[in-house]
Amino acid sequence: MPICGINLVEIQKPLLTRVLKWGGVESKLIEIEEGTAIHCWVPTKITKPPLVLIHGFAAEGGVTWQFQIGSLSKHYSVYVPDMLFFGKSTTVRKERSENFQAECLMKMLRKLGVESCAMVGFSYGGMVAFKMAEFYPELVNCLVISGSVIAMTDSISQTSLNRLGFSSSAELLLPTSVRGLKALFSVACYKKIWFPEFLYNDFLEVMFNNREERGELLAALVESNKEAQVPSLSQKILLLWGNNDEVFSVEVAQRMREQLGDNTQFASIDQAGHLVHLERPCEYNKHLLEFLNEHYANPDKDM
Repeated sequence: MPICGINLVEIQKPLLTRVLKWGGVESKLIEIEEGTAIHCWVPTKITKPPLVLIHGFAAEGGVTWQFQIGSLSKHYSVYVPDMLFFGKSTTVRKERSENFQAECLMKMLRKLGVESCAMVGFSYGGMVAFKMAEFYPELVNCLVISGSVIAMTDSISQTSLNRLGFSSSAELLLPTSVRGLKALFSVACYKKIWFPEFLYNDFLEVMFNNREERGELLAALVESNKEAQVPSLSQKILLLWGNNDEVFSVEVAQRMREQLGDNTQFASIDQAGHLVHLERPCEYNKHLLEFLNEHYANPDKDM
């Protein structure tokens, strides 16, 4: 239980807010339509090419990209949204698909005046980023994907869960106990991490809210193998992977590269798992900036 009734994860939030502000972004809540609002970290000054970072399922945007925002903001105007039911983003609508998440992020970016941007998606956010690149090609001019797939088909879902030893996506991604949270970290990280028991409890209390709605997001995520198709994407794409990713392996990424075609590059980072951007942030940022800088220097050049 929290020490003296204080949740140590909760009290870190003001510190993270300061760090992100020092990194060049500020908090903003954007109402995209009646009953639907998206929270986003937006650039304090918009003088550089827009770059959108989309988080995964276990944490909101600021937590996910805390080691990228400051570095990337030196070169790009960085936007870090919280998808629906993460952070302060909410809706009264009943849709739960990644298509709907993509639609809402598109509307948010339009409200913010972003007409074209580079986009980075991690895990669940990568699936949403793929949808945005497919449905709104004029908005997404290039794409970086880490630890994700084009679509979570029933075969990919079941194969991954069986290999990892979980009975369902909710058991893996919405842990209800310290044991479950430890299992999630064990799967997601290359190096074993240790926290005091009370910190795991604090993390569970703060980071896994909106459980019912997030469970519905997971249920809506899985597509039938028969319905799943590889989209024809015009954007340049970088698949940037942790070489030891246990959730979506390097082999999965390499097959995806073949499916996506000649506009797709692949790079992997040693001694990093699914959370490659948190475990090896300097190396991750280096690869990311090299790809983005090359893209903006030669936007029409074939790879």
